[in-house]
Amino acid sequence: MVIEKWSPVTGEKLGEFPIASAEEVEEAVARARAAAPGWRETPLERRLELLMKAKAIIIDEGSEIARQISEDTGKPLVDSLMTELMQVPLFLDYYAKTAGKVLARKKIRTPILFPGKASYIEHYPVGVVAVISPWNFPFQLAVVPMFSALIAGNCVLLKPSEVTPITGQLIDELVARLGLPEGVCQVLHGDGSTGAALTRADVDKIFFTGSVATGKKVMKAAAEKPIPVELELGGKDAMIVCHDAPLKRAAKAAVWGGLINCGQMCTSVERLFVVESVYERFKRELEREVAKIKVGGPDEDADMGPITFPPQLETIERHIEDAVEKGATLLRGGSRIKDRDGQFFEPTVLEGIAPGMEIYDEETFGPVLPIIKVKDEEEALRMANQHKYGLTGSVWTRDRKRGLELASRMECGQAMVNDVVLSVGNPVLPFGGVKSSGFGRYHGPEGLLSFTHQKAIMVERAYLDSEPFWFPYRGKLPTMEKIFTHLLEGNLPAAVVNLLKLRG
Repeated sequence: MVIEKWSPVTGEKLGEFPIASAEEVEEAVARARAAAPGWRETPLERRLELLMKAKAIIIDEGSEIARQISEDTGKPLVDSLMTELMQVPLFLDYYAKTAGKVLARKKIRTPILFPGKASYIEHYPVGVVAVISPWNFPFQLAVVPMFSALIAGNCVLLKPSEVTPITGQLIDELVARLGLPEGVCQVLHGDGSTGAALTRADVDKIFFTGSVATGKKVMKAAAEKPIPVELELGGKDAMIVCHDAPLKRAAKAAVWGGLINCGQMCTSVERLFVVESVYERFKRELEREVAKIKVGGPDEDADMGPITFPPQLETIERHIEDAVEKGATLLRGGSRIKDRDGQFFEPTVLEGIAPGMEIYDEETFGPVLPIIKVKDEEEALRMANQHKYGLTGSVWTRDRKRGLELASRMECGQAMVNDVVLSVGNPVLPFGGVKSSGFGRYHGPEGLLSFTHQKAIMVERAYLDSEPFWFPYRGKLPTMEKIFTHLLEGNLPAAVVNLLKLRG
């Protein structure tokens, strides 16, 4: 059995790729388990030294790597460079500067009720981490969590998506050039059976990016052990266009934020809430911008490529058909592009969208911009929050203070004011969702700490042979009652005085 890869641009066969068996997965986990103690004890500076080689490779060979990613996915070369490759050196640089401080043992102030003691918090690697990555950003969404886990001192087993095996092979080749010890980082090529075997294997954490349906299966498998799991799932991101929004900028942002990567993005703009006082003007600007979009393959200097995953075309068509049947109006697009080979779909704009339509309730993951007219910003906020997804969102207004207030009230993992999408590429900010968009955070300091266990340490100077709370209890009750009373009354000094009496 092999994975057959077909071009989303031309439909031609691009190659065949292996499928790792359950036995091969177990063997890989055993190698990782054997390598884990040595990698954990490798100084952070040495770990970073090895992993920073990836930055030099990406800089030197970025154009060729981007070309292969675009061949695999169909996305424009600009997207492969900007959204796939550029982020990796940014994150490596950020962690090279901050990992030492983030992962260092920290001394914490100890309450005076614990005289003679010192308190510390430290973090240590969870051990062997399984990273299961998706097809829509097959390089960046695999490599960033993989490197984060490695920097934190874990061994990693990466299972890339079978939809984009060319990129999976690229990552495998990249890892082989870093000079890591055997077993520290392994790429397991395969399909869903390989991923399922990995979730059942003897790993210490699963980091999954993908659909809600598969995320539930991953969580169920993790619960059998139990081990921690991080789920980065879908989104139905809301864009709120206020009455005083910069309309030209908002329209351009909506088109880019909704159509970049052909809309195949968990942070894609999928619900446009527009206040009725500016609705018609915004709609005109939006349609004007959509009309400029050029659709084509990576070699055609296009803005938008094809759908990468063939079954996704059926989902997009079903959502549009359901919306029109339920009263929505198709303003532009709505169909596959039939006068050429490949999996191309027209940039699409719909209005009259409402809850109860599949295109409102479910993630479309395609080049579709659904517009919803609302009375005011409060109605937009209410509708934005009354949804099962909560990944990202944006607010558009010339009043930055008001924009920040509305962004703070959005129920999502990250929100932007007068911008879209880019927060996911900011290495200092945590990234993750709420509700059905998943849980856990990576990027920022959390991107390292999420791959560690936290440990509390308390140190006693051991000047005394015994502690006041130790046996024997004889004769201690009156003093203990005084300490108890003083604590309840908030009289901490008196409680400490009596505690010192017990210490002798």
